[in-house]
Amino acid sequence: MKQRILTGLIGGIGFIYLVWLGELPYTILVILLALIGYYEFLRMNQTPVFSWQGLIGLNTVLFIILTQNSLLAGIDRQQLMSLLLVSLFLYLALIVIKKNEINFDQVSYHLFGAMYIGFGFSYMLETRLMEHGFQFSLLVFLATFASDSGAYFTGKYLGKTKLWPEISPKKTIEGSIGGIVFAIIVSLLLNAMFQITEHFMLMIWAGILIAITGQFGDLIESALKRSKGVKDSGSLLPGHGGVLDRFDSLIFVFPILHLLHIL
Repeated sequence: MKQRILTGLIGGIGFIYLVWLGELPYTILVILLALIGYYEFLRMNQTPVFSWQGLIGLNTVLFIILTQNSLLAGIDRQQLMSLLLVSLFLYLALIVIKKNEINFDQVSYHLFGAMYIGFGFSYMLETRLMEHGFQFSLLVFLATFASDSGAYFTGKYLGKTKLWPEISPKKTIEGSIGGIVFAIIVSLLLNAMFQITEHFMLMIWAGILIAITGQFGDLIESALKRSKGVKDSGSLLPGHGGVLDRFDSLIFVFPILHLLHIL
Protein backbone atom coordinates (compact mmCIF):
# COMPACT_ATOMS: atom_id res chain seq x y z
CA MET A 1 0.00 0.00 0.00
CA LYS A 2 2.84 2.42 0.88
CA GLN A 3 4.47 1.79 -2.50
CA ARG A 4 1.14 2.35 -4.23
CA ILE A 5 0.59 5.66 -2.41
CA LEU A 6 4.16 6.86 -3.04
CA THR A 7 3.98 6.02 -6.75
CA GLY A 8 0.58 7.68 -6.98
CA LEU A 9 1.74 10.90 -5.30
CA ILE A 10 4.97 11.31 -7.27
CA GLY A 11 3.46 10.21 -10.56
CA GLY A 12 0.29 12.22 -10.01
CA ILE A 13 2.11 15.48 -9.27
CA GLY A 14 4.42 15.04 -12.26
CA PHE A 15 1.50 14.15 -14.50
CA ILE A 16 -0.61 17.15 -13.46
CA TYR A 17 2.40 19.41 -14.02
CA LEU A 18 2.74 18.17 -17.61
CA VAL A 19 -1.01 18.58 -18.14
CA TRP A 20 -0.64 22.18 -16.96
CA LEU A 21 2.30 22.74 -19.36
CA GLY A 22 0.28 21.34 -22.25
CA GLU A 23 1.60 21.79 -25.80
CA LEU A 24 4.56 19.59 -26.82
CA PRO A 25 5.51 18.18 -23.37
CA TYR A 26 1.98 16.87 -22.78
CA THR A 27 1.68 15.64 -26.36
CA ILE A 28 4.88 13.61 -26.00
CA LEU A 29 3.65 12.20 -22.68
CA VAL A 30 0.31 11.12 -24.15
CA ILE A 31 1.99 9.50 -27.16
CA LEU A 32 4.42 7.59 -24.92
CA LEU A 33 1.61 6.41 -22.65
CA ALA A 34 -0.44 5.24 -25.63
CA LEU A 35 2.45 3.34 -27.22
CA ILE A 36 3.38 1.73 -23.90
CA GLY A 37 -0.29 0.88 -23.36
CA TYR A 38 -0.47 -0.83 -26.74
CA TYR A 39 2.78 -2.66 -26.01
CA GLU A 40 1.13 -4.02 -22.85
CA PHE A 41 -1.91 -4.93 -24.92
CA LEU A 42 0.35 -6.95 -27.24
CA ARG A 43 2.10 -8.65 -24.32
CA MET A 44 -1.20 -9.83 -22.85
CA ASN A 45 -1.75 -11.70 -26.12
CA GLN A 46 1.91 -12.80 -26.28
CA THR A 47 2.32 -10.92 -29.56
CA PRO A 48 5.93 -9.78 -30.20
CA VAL A 49 6.09 -6.00 -30.51
CA PHE A 50 8.35 -6.28 -33.57
CA SER A 51 6.00 -8.64 -35.39
CA TRP A 52 4.11 -7.30 -38.41
CA GLN A 53 0.82 -7.15 -36.54
CA GLY A 54 2.51 -5.42 -33.60
CA LEU A 55 4.18 -2.76 -35.76
CA ILE A 56 1.02 -2.08 -37.78
CA GLY A 57 -0.92 -1.68 -34.53
CA LEU A 58 1.62 0.70 -33.01
CA ASN A 59 1.58 2.86 -36.13
CA THR A 60 -2.22 2.88 -36.14
CA VAL A 61 -2.22 4.14 -32.54
CA LEU A 62 0.28 6.84 -33.49
CA PHE A 63 -1.72 7.97 -36.54
CA ILE A 64 -4.92 8.27 -34.51
CA ILE A 65 -3.29 10.38 -31.80
CA LEU A 66 -1.38 12.70 -34.10
CA THR A 67 -4.49 13.61 -36.07
CA GLN A 68 -5.80 15.30 -32.91
CA ASN A 69 -2.69 17.45 -32.61
CA SER A 70 -1.53 20.60 -34.35
CA LEU A 71 1.72 18.81 -35.23
CA LEU A 72 -0.25 17.21 -38.07
CA ALA A 73 -3.06 19.75 -38.39
CA GLY A 74 -3.27 19.11 -42.14
CA ILE A 75 -4.67 15.62 -41.58
CA ASP A 76 -8.47 15.74 -41.35
CA ARG A 77 -11.01 13.12 -40.29
CA GLN A 78 -11.39 11.82 -43.83
CA GLN A 79 -7.67 11.17 -44.03
CA LEU A 80 -7.84 9.49 -40.63
CA MET A 81 -10.46 7.06 -41.94
CA SER A 82 -8.22 6.38 -44.92
CA LEU A 83 -5.32 5.55 -42.60
CA LEU A 84 -7.52 3.21 -40.56
CA LEU A 85 -8.68 1.48 -43.74
CA VAL A 86 -5.04 1.07 -44.78
CA SER A 87 -4.31 -0.50 -41.39
CA LEU A 88 -7.26 -2.87 -41.80
CA PHE A 89 -6.09 -3.79 -45.31
CA LEU A 90 -2.57 -4.50 -44.05
CA TYR A 91 -3.92 -6.70 -41.26
CA LEU A 92 -6.07 -8.64 -43.72
CA ALA A 93 -3.13 -8.92 -46.12
CA LEU A 94 -1.12 -10.53 -43.32
CA ILE A 95 -3.66 -13.37 -43.15
CA VAL A 96 -2.89 -14.20 -46.79
CA ILE A 97 0.85 -13.52 -46.68
CA LYS A 98 1.33 -15.55 -43.50
CA LYS A 99 -0.80 -18.37 -44.95
CA ASN A 100 -3.28 -18.39 -42.07
CA GLU A 101 -0.61 -18.26 -39.36
CA ILE A 102 -2.52 -15.12 -38.38
CA ASN A 103 -6.29 -15.59 -38.20
CA PHE A 104 -9.25 -13.22 -38.08
CA ASP A 105 -9.47 -13.44 -34.28
CA GLN A 106 -5.92 -12.13 -33.97
CA VAL A 107 -6.56 -9.37 -36.51
CA SER A 108 -9.69 -8.32 -34.62
CA TYR A 109 -7.79 -8.27 -31.32
CA HIS A 110 -4.94 -6.11 -32.59
CA LEU A 111 -7.14 -3.70 -34.55
CA PHE A 112 -9.57 -3.33 -31.64
CA GLY A 113 -6.66 -2.58 -29.31
CA ALA A 114 -5.21 0.05 -31.64
CA MET A 115 -8.55 1.86 -31.91
CA TYR A 116 -9.50 1.46 -28.24
CA ILE A 117 -6.15 2.79 -27.00
CA GLY A 118 -5.55 5.24 -29.85
CA PHE A 119 -8.90 7.02 -29.62
CA GLY A 120 -8.87 6.94 -25.81
CA PHE A 121 -5.57 8.78 -25.56
CA SER A 122 -6.29 11.02 -28.55
CA TYR A 123 -9.39 12.44 -26.83
CA MET A 124 -7.31 12.95 -23.72
CA LEU A 125 -5.01 15.11 -25.82
CA GLU A 126 -7.85 16.84 -27.67
CA THR A 127 -9.43 17.89 -24.37
CA ARG A 128 -6.24 19.67 -23.31
CA LEU A 129 -6.11 21.53 -26.64
CA MET A 130 -9.58 23.00 -26.05
CA GLU A 131 -10.21 26.44 -24.57
CA HIS A 132 -9.98 26.00 -20.77
CA GLY A 133 -8.53 22.59 -21.57
CA PHE A 134 -6.47 22.40 -18.37
CA GLN A 135 -9.55 22.86 -16.18
CA PHE A 136 -11.57 20.29 -18.15
CA SER A 137 -8.69 17.80 -18.11
CA LEU A 138 -8.15 18.30 -14.40
CA LEU A 139 -11.85 17.72 -13.78
CA VAL A 140 -11.81 14.37 -15.57
CA PHE A 141 -8.52 13.22 -14.02
CA LEU A 142 -9.38 14.13 -10.43
CA ALA A 143 -13.03 13.04 -10.57
CA THR A 144 -11.95 9.69 -12.03
CA PHE A 145 -9.30 9.32 -9.33
CA ALA A 146 -11.90 10.22 -6.69
CA SER A 147 -14.27 7.62 -8.12
CA ASP A 148 -11.56 4.92 -8.04
CA SER A 149 -10.52 5.80 -4.48
CA GLY A 150 -14.09 6.20 -3.25
CA ALA A 151 -15.11 2.86 -4.74
CA TYR A 152 -12.08 1.14 -3.20
CA PHE A 153 -12.53 2.43 0.36
CA THR A 154 -16.33 2.25 0.39
CA GLY A 155 -16.20 -1.27 -0.97
CA LYS A 156 -13.52 -2.28 1.52
CA TYR A 157 -15.47 -1.17 4.59
CA LEU A 158 -19.10 -1.30 3.48
CA GLY A 159 -19.14 -3.56 0.44
CA LYS A 160 -21.39 -6.62 0.61
CA THR A 161 -23.16 -7.00 -2.74
CA LYS A 162 -20.96 -8.11 -5.64
CA LEU A 163 -21.16 -5.88 -8.71
CA TRP A 164 -19.90 -8.28 -11.40
CA PRO A 165 -18.20 -11.29 -9.76
CA GLU A 166 -17.50 -13.10 -13.04
CA ILE A 167 -15.21 -10.28 -14.17
CA SER A 168 -14.03 -8.47 -11.03
CA PRO A 169 -14.83 -10.43 -7.83
CA LYS A 170 -13.73 -7.66 -5.43
CA LYS A 171 -15.94 -4.89 -6.82
CA THR A 172 -19.22 -4.23 -5.02
CA ILE A 173 -22.37 -2.22 -5.67
CA GLU A 174 -21.78 -0.28 -2.46
CA GLY A 175 -18.27 0.57 -3.64
CA SER A 176 -19.61 1.70 -7.00
CA ILE A 177 -22.11 4.03 -5.31
CA GLY A 178 -19.34 5.37 -3.06
CA GLY A 179 -17.23 6.09 -6.14
CA ILE A 180 -20.07 8.08 -7.69
CA VAL A 181 -20.52 10.15 -4.53
CA PHE A 182 -16.79 10.92 -4.30
CA ALA A 183 -16.69 11.92 -7.99
CA ILE A 184 -19.62 14.32 -7.49
CA ILE A 185 -17.95 15.93 -4.46
CA VAL A 186 -14.65 16.47 -6.31
CA SER A 187 -16.46 17.81 -9.39
CA LEU A 188 -18.30 20.38 -7.28
CA LEU A 189 -15.11 21.39 -5.44
CA LEU A 190 -13.22 21.89 -8.71
CA ASN A 191 -16.10 23.91 -10.12
CA ALA A 192 -16.00 26.13 -7.03
CA MET A 193 -12.26 26.66 -7.59
CA PHE A 194 -12.22 27.19 -11.37
CA GLN A 195 -15.79 28.27 -12.20
CA ILE A 196 -16.02 25.68 -14.97
CA THR A 197 -19.77 26.24 -15.30
CA GLU A 198 -22.52 28.27 -13.64
CA HIS A 199 -24.89 25.30 -13.69
CA PHE A 200 -24.70 23.41 -10.39
CA MET A 201 -26.65 20.39 -11.64
CA LEU A 202 -24.44 20.06 -14.71
CA MET A 203 -21.43 19.39 -12.47
CA ILE A 204 -23.39 16.82 -10.49
CA TRP A 205 -24.33 15.01 -13.71
CA ALA A 206 -20.73 15.32 -14.94
CA GLY A 207 -19.49 13.66 -11.73
CA ILE A 208 -22.04 10.85 -12.08
CA LEU A 209 -21.17 10.29 -15.74
CA ILE A 210 -17.41 10.33 -15.12
CA ALA A 211 -17.77 7.81 -12.29
CA ILE A 212 -20.06 5.41 -14.16
CA THR A 213 -18.13 5.46 -17.44
CA GLY A 214 -14.83 5.21 -15.56
CA GLN A 215 -16.00 2.16 -13.63
CA PHE A 216 -17.27 0.62 -16.86
CA GLY A 217 -13.88 1.22 -18.49
CA ASP A 218 -12.22 -0.49 -15.53
CA LEU A 219 -14.53 -3.49 -15.91
CA ILE A 220 -13.75 -3.71 -19.63
CA GLU A 221 -10.03 -3.98 -18.92
CA SER A 222 -10.69 -6.48 -16.12
CA ALA A 223 -12.65 -8.62 -18.59
CA LEU A 224 -9.81 -8.35 -21.10
CA LYS A 225 -7.17 -9.37 -18.55
CA ARG A 226 -9.31 -12.25 -17.30
CA SER A 227 -9.77 -13.51 -20.87
CA LYS A 228 -5.97 -13.51 -21.29
CA GLY A 229 -5.26 -15.00 -17.85
CA VAL A 230 -3.17 -12.08 -16.56
CA LYS A 231 -3.48 -10.12 -13.31
CA ASP A 232 -1.92 -6.83 -14.46
CA SER A 233 -1.31 -5.38 -17.91
CA GLY A 234 2.28 -4.53 -16.94
CA SER A 235 4.61 -3.54 -14.11
CA LEU A 236 5.78 -0.06 -15.12
CA LEU A 237 4.07 1.66 -12.17
CA PRO A 238 5.02 0.02 -8.83
CA GLY A 239 1.90 -0.79 -6.84
CA HIS A 240 -0.38 0.12 -9.76
CA GLY A 241 0.56 -2.36 -12.48
CA GLY A 242 0.90 -1.07 -16.02
CA VAL A 243 -0.25 1.93 -18.02
CA LEU A 244 -3.53 0.27 -18.98
CA ASP A 245 -4.18 -0.63 -15.34
CA ARG A 246 -3.88 3.02 -14.37
CA PHE A 247 -5.51 4.64 -17.42
CA ASP A 248 -8.23 2.07 -18.21
CA SER A 249 -10.96 4.34 -16.84
CA LEU A 250 -9.65 7.53 -18.45
CA ILE A 251 -9.34 6.18 -21.98
CA PHE A 252 -13.02 5.27 -21.76
CA VAL A 253 -14.24 8.45 -20.01
CA PHE A 254 -12.69 11.03 -22.38
CA PRO A 255 -14.24 9.68 -25.63
CA ILE A 256 -17.66 9.21 -24.01
CA LEU A 257 -17.70 12.78 -22.66
CA HIS A 258 -16.82 14.08 -26.13
CA LEU A 259 -19.43 11.94 -27.87
CA LEU A 260 -22.09 13.25 -25.47
CA HIS A 261 -20.79 16.83 -25.96
CA ILE A 262 -20.05 17.22 -22.25
CA LEU A 263 -16.55 18.43 -23.23
